[in-house]
Amino acid sequence: MNDDELDHLVEKLDLDRKVRLLDGATVWRLHAEPAVGLRPIVTSDGPAGVRGEGWDERRTSVLLPSPTALAATWDEDLLTRLGGLLAAEARRKGVDVVLAPALNLQRSAFGGRHFECYSEDPVLTARVGAALIRGVQAGGVAATAKHYVANDSETERLTLDARVDERTLRELYLVPFEAAVEAGVWVVMSAYNQVNGHTMSESPLLAQPLKGEWGFDGVVVSDWGAVRSTAASGRAAQDLAMPGPNEHWGEALARAVRAGEVPEAAVDDKVRRLLRLAARVGALSAAPAAPAGTAQDADSADSADSADSATGGGHGDEDARALVRRTAAAGSVLLRNEGGLLPLDPARLRRVAVLGPNAATARAQGGGSAGVYPEVVVSPLEGVRAALAGRAEVVHTPGAHIDDRPTPLGLTDVCDPRDGRPGVLVRLLDGHGEEIHAEHRLSGRILEPALVRGARAVEIAARLRPATGGTWRLSVAGWGHVRLTVDGRTVLDEEVVRDTDDPATVHLHPPYRTAEVDLEAGREVEVVAWRRLDRDSGRASALAADPPRGRDEDAETAAAVALARECDAAIVVVGTTEEIESEGVDRDSLALPGRQDDLVRAVAAANPSTVVVVNAGGPVALPWRDEVAAILLGWFPGQEAGHALADVLFGRAEPGGRLPTTWAGTAIAGTTPVDGVLEYAEGLHIGYRAWLRRDDAPAYWFGHGLGYTEWAYESVDVPGHAEPGRPFTATVRVRNAGARRGGEVVQVYLSRPESALDRPERWLAGFARIEADPGETVEVAVTVPARATRHWSVEERGWRTEPGTFEVHAGRSAADLPLRAAVLVTPGAPGAPGAPGAPATSGTTPGATPRTTPGTAPGAPGRG
Repeated sequence: MNDDELDHLVEKLDLDRKVRLLDGATVWRLHAEPAVGLRPIVTSDGPAGVRGEGWDERRTSVLLPSPTALAATWDEDLLTRLGGLLAAEARRKGVDVVLAPALNLQRSAFGGRHFECYSEDPVLTARVGAALIRGVQAGGVAATAKHYVANDSETERLTLDARVDERTLRELYLVPFEAAVEAGVWVVMSAYNQVNGHTMSESPLLAQPLKGEWGFDGVVVSDWGAVRSTAASGRAAQDLAMPGPNEHWGEALARAVRAGEVPEAAVDDKVRRLLRLAARVGALSAAPAAPAGTAQDADSADSADSADSATGGGHGDEDARALVRRTAAAGSVLLRNEGGLLPLDPARLRRVAVLGPNAATARAQGGGSAGVYPEVVVSPLEGVRAALAGRAEVVHTPGAHIDDRPTPLGLTDVCDPRDGRPGVLVRLLDGHGEEIHAEHRLSGRILEPALVRGARAVEIAARLRPATGGTWRLSVAGWGHVRLTVDGRTVLDEEVVRDTDDPATVHLHPPYRTAEVDLEAGREVEVVAWRRLDRDSGRASALAADPPRGRDEDAETAAAVALARECDAAIVVVGTTEEIESEGVDRDSLALPGRQDDLVRAVAAANPSTVVVVNAGGPVALPWRDEVAAILLGWFPGQEAGHALADVLFGRAEPGGRLPTTWAGTAIAGTTPVDGVLEYAEGLHIGYRAWLRRDDAPAYWFGHGLGYTEWAYESVDVPGHAEPGRPFTATVRVRNAGARRGGEVVQVYLSRPESALDRPERWLAGFARIEADPGETVEVAVTVPARATRHWSVEERGWRTEPGTFEVHAGRSAADLPLRAAVLVTPGAPGAPGAPGAPATSGTTPGATPRTTPGTAPGAPGRG
């Protein structure tokens, strides 16, 4: 639909109708407008899957690996395919706009939400993010580039002022968003935080460079609740306030226009952009037909019965499951493999121990608003058992426990007291305590019950048959007045005062209150959690039950060691908890929780064939890394976790990942604001760039990953001269020097000796994935884009090139770069050194890799 047609539609609307469109109708829906043929536009969280409207465990979704795992593939084609899978899921659920990808950088290893972002490097983030966007939007569904901009930590995230100098903004934090616009993204989400004194929903950065210089013609939607003013945000290039109704827009915005505080032309531009989005996703009657199931009334309440059922749709499709499984393997990173322990040969195994707190129930996804409900998650234990069925015995014990949070009721040992089905009964009550709605649910964690007018309280009830006797911990979660009864006897009655405005905490993670109750094994009791539904008390309620603990941690570790000693191989799965990696909270340590480090050391001492699988979304400390034979990073691997892990462990697939972040025992940059201000004082030097300036070294460098074969880097060729503002090509020759077909990520970095500017020691300029058979040589052309040799000039307010020699480094990671060449970047002059026709510098240069031995990262085992 062209601009003239859009203008004609805008002209049909009076001011009140226009401002109504710019304010959400519900949490997830936009308003319909029959006068212009507009149906409701439906949004949904991403990026690990498309949940659809609301939170309901009965409405399952395909669960992808975490974005850190996706970035670890360094595979744009794969990301585009995954974008297509997300689009298919969105269409199945009647969703028009997927709120993904998150393009913020992993500035500090302490960031608690980094599992939802891609990388510490702007180039890698830009390329994989743009690939996902192209895949989603090729399916007729809008992708959303978020959170614009510098929303790189969680501490005080609603209000912090990120102080970032202009050059750093341009060369780091804005780069992925610029790439998203170049990829044609249809929606950009403004962040909660301030940048340099302006909250992002009012920021001049929305106008320039986003809509002006870059030419973004889509919709700027707020993060949920991030519009907190009327005139300031109305005058800004903010287009849509979500969720709705938002007290600051709607009628308030109309009044501001009539008072002359906001130009009506600004409102018209916002509406025009919204209608353009509607045309793109098929929500205008004049546009292509909308996907089935989306044309519902804008103001209708969310309901599980009106959405897809628990068994319908494509989430069980074998092609989708195979793609997710392949992706989890492709993103797994082999950090260490001493003696070639991996892959394990199933023919040589008779007994295998699968140990660790995350072995039987791995974390498949991170915590927070991006969560979805998969139909099934294959645990590492299940995956290994399936792979070795009929070949080897698989034994298990956790060896350690790391999570003391209450466990919401599920389908085991509990039933609905009304009909006896496994699960719980959820009732909504009016002000007199009378039931006005009831439904059967599959979990005791209820994030969004059906919205029924007149509901004043929610009740979760279940009949619990204790498997063991003793003192149980029974818990209720929620803000406001909560109560817990057992067989009609009140065991807890408390007022829980809300102490935060962070929506992730308010709506997803309210605090638990716990009572200890003695229960008899096998004797059923009826447990009821009740919560008053006060205004602004959040949407979450929970009923949890945990059996007597009585754990002896020394005995648990000893049991794991005893099993490991009797087995041919030991696989130890360690990881983080939701308290450590989740939206709304940053970390203060990279240490694994509990006694997991002790468990790893003890098992490795008992069995030299120990493989440690790290189940975490971001960097964790690995103090035992020199003591174990193999370390495999699995990230948060999605629903096919166990099958993908088994594929890699037993050689059916190669661990194809390379680190998108630097792994060390600590973080260099902090995440805690001082007096509300978070200074990005490190400037351009984050991640590997920061470590390259230090005398010590991280455990594993950005880009590191081993695979199951060996690679010989033979030469790099570049032109002797390159024109400023133009790309050039680095041709890298590599040979598969191992005995197995495999894949490699050829990485090209630049450096600028004797620069007059503050620059990183080197920075990623380009990369390419290759595959080769044993002995095969491949020449890969890696494009070095013009931007890689340019810097942002604050004085001239533009991109400029510092003429002179740039060094080109090629290799396997930020610190394993055995090849070096040089290119003179300056306007060419005939006959001048490095001018067109002059010979290029190529091959292996002595001393090419500062502070490293070729093939080895400083201070780190294995190759960098």
